[in-house]
Amino acid sequence: MKKIKTYEHKKILVLGLAKSGVSAATLLHKLGAFVTVNDYKPLHENPEAQGLLQKGIKVICGEHPIELLEEGFQIIVKNPGIPYSNPMIKRAVEKGIPIITEVELAYQVSEANIIGITGTNGKTTTTTLIGEMLKKGSKNPLIAGNIGTVASEVAQDATPENNMVIELSSFQLMGINEFRPHIAILTNLYDAHLDYHGTREEYAFAKANITKNQSEDDYLIVNADQPHLMSLIKASKAQKIYFSTKNVLKNGVYIENDEVKYMGENIISIKDIVLPGAHNLENILSAIAASKLSGVSNEAIREVLSTFQGVKHRTQFVKSYRGRKFYNDSKATNTLATKSALSAFEHPIILLAGGLDRGNDFNDLIPYLHNVKAIITFGETSGKLMETAQKAGINTIKPVDNVESAVPVAFELSNEGDIILLSPACASWDQYRTFEERGDIFIEAVHKL
Repeated sequence: MKKIKTYEHKKILVLGLAKSGVSAATLLHKLGAFVTVNDYKPLHENPEAQGLLQKGIKVICGEHPIELLEEGFQIIVKNPGIPYSNPMIKRAVEKGIPIITEVELAYQVSEANIIGITGTNGKTTTTTLIGEMLKKGSKNPLIAGNIGTVASEVAQDATPENNMVIELSSFQLMGINEFRPHIAILTNLYDAHLDYHGTREEYAFAKANITKNQSEDDYLIVNADQPHLMSLIKASKAQKIYFSTKNVLKNGVYIENDEVKYMGENIISIKDIVLPGAHNLENILSAIAASKLSGVSNEAIREVLSTFQGVKHRTQFVKSYRGRKFYNDSKATNTLATKSALSAFEHPIILLAGGLDRGNDFNDLIPYLHNVKAIITFGETSGKLMETAQKAGINTIKPVDNVESAVPVAFELSNEGDIILLSPACASWDQYRTFEERGDIFIEAVHKL
């Protein structure tokens, strides 16, 4: 870890805890900052805050008092989930206090090259694939992001011999100043998180931040099948490497005659890739590009792609039982992800869907429901999904209380050869703390059968 002096003796407010806030506060304390932590959860219900208090860090819990900003803070480290419409953040902007997220801290202390991955869908799978390829190629990867580890925590152990592979959300990328990945990936861009960003343009701008500090010595890997991405990254100074599942490219990764090729070189035959779903080909192509740029051999890449079956909660195969195959796609928190999951299967599907109501309808799912013989709905959007299923001509529609009760109902409605797929098309927060918790409950219910 770099022993930077940037924050020494500076007053810094860490706003919001969870894993990222705890990591940021602990790191800043190590770096000699005068840290104050402010979290909405009361102290007696907040073990994270209690732990920081024991380390000698000032903690204010139970409210977000705007008058706290009068204490002369020089920087705010914001939990990515707190929107810029939050009164504390709006007031901080008015006062001209710089606001960053913990990935900025990670970059500043990391001694390793950074590979950053962002996009609407495919981030976690791509991040995991790159990690596996680098590991197989003896490139010492350290993985961070929504897959369980916080970047500013991982960065403290990073050495020049490592490669840090970081999954990056638009929320995180809005809070960077210097952050500069040596290799950046933009998997794709669709409408998402508009309740947070307000407009599609703001969301796209946040994603494009991944390349704003890159130089001619860096690389930007981009989905060439999306023209709007091409215009979005036009100003990037990085060397651009493109990937496409539709067209042959002179400079990039593509598919030709059922062979995946990198710069014209055969990497692997499509038939030897075990990860299901056409949507995963995009993730695979971008991961190949990043791994090749990092010096990983074709043999190591092939070995990973011929064995890698997917990431937990992302079209994850759970088990076969009495001729039915169960898949956990709890990470499908929007309709785009559910479309991808539905497109991955040819057999009849029993779909389990529902969750937090963000005000959208589900009519864009209708063309993808032709394979769905029954749908089981739950959560706040249960009624909306039932209406969509009726419009799609699905005869068997069953509302249930939750994911756990949906599994035995799905089994009763299924036949041998059917796919039973949890792909909610919604966030989990109406009933579950995280999509991981929702997926784990699904897996447990399957095993109870």
